[in-house]
Amino acid sequence: MSSFRCSIIIPSFNEVEILERTLNQILESVKVDFECIVVVDSEEDTSCPVVERFHINYPNIRLLLNSIAKGPAGAMKSGMMAANGEVIVVVSADGSDDASQIDELVKLVERGVTIAAASRYMHGGRLVNSPFLKGMFSRLAGLSLHYIKRIGTRDATNNFKAYSSGFLQAIIIESEFGFEVGLELTVKASRKNLPIAEIPTIWIERNSGSSNFKLWASLPKYLRWYFYALGISSR
Repeated sequence: MSSFRCSIIIPSFNEVEILERTLNQILESVKVDFECIVVVDSEEDTSCPVVERFHINYPNIRLLLNSIAKGPAGAMKSGMMAANGEVIVVVSADGSDDASQIDELVKLVERGVTIAAASRYMHGGRLVNSPFLKGMFSRLAGLSLHYIKRIGTRDATNNFKAYSSGFLQAIIIESEFGFEVGLELTVKASRKNLPIAEIPTIWIERNSGSSNFKLWASLPKYLRWYFYALGISSR
């Protein structure tokens, strides 16, 4: 039996000030019973002391060493495997996601959807200060899958989503590279005709530090799942 209503998974790579702000926002905003697992690739990551300081006063916030493969995909999978919650929520360490919406996403899954997505491209959602090409590609992918395949969300590529733990336990996550995990999971749920819901979100590009997202290296990985969603590829 799960110990928490919600497990919040945060892949982090050398984040300090922004991670501290993100964890404080989670503590201020999330009212459901939760654990927060910050996943790093190595014990030398500068995120580690930040999490260890929080853990002293908040034992439900803990550090986890990525045991699968270095990078965000391995970190997300490691966090999901270690989670004890009935609902699993992936949140960015860089402050771009709105932590105040975690409760709403969790409650949607508890009401019966398999995936609850925070959507930047539905009415009320917005993408703020994103690099042009990055925003254009994610918008085109999300809206085209929504209108062509009725995938259940207009923002399939966003990783800020809540998942039923039963769904995650029943599938194999194949992504090995990076942030395409969110798209893979959404596509797989859609192909199984599982219910997906969305709420609008305002996503804000980080205002300090540098993003670890590499557009051109990531694009082929996203296209793999995009074409699978369209039925053009069998993976």
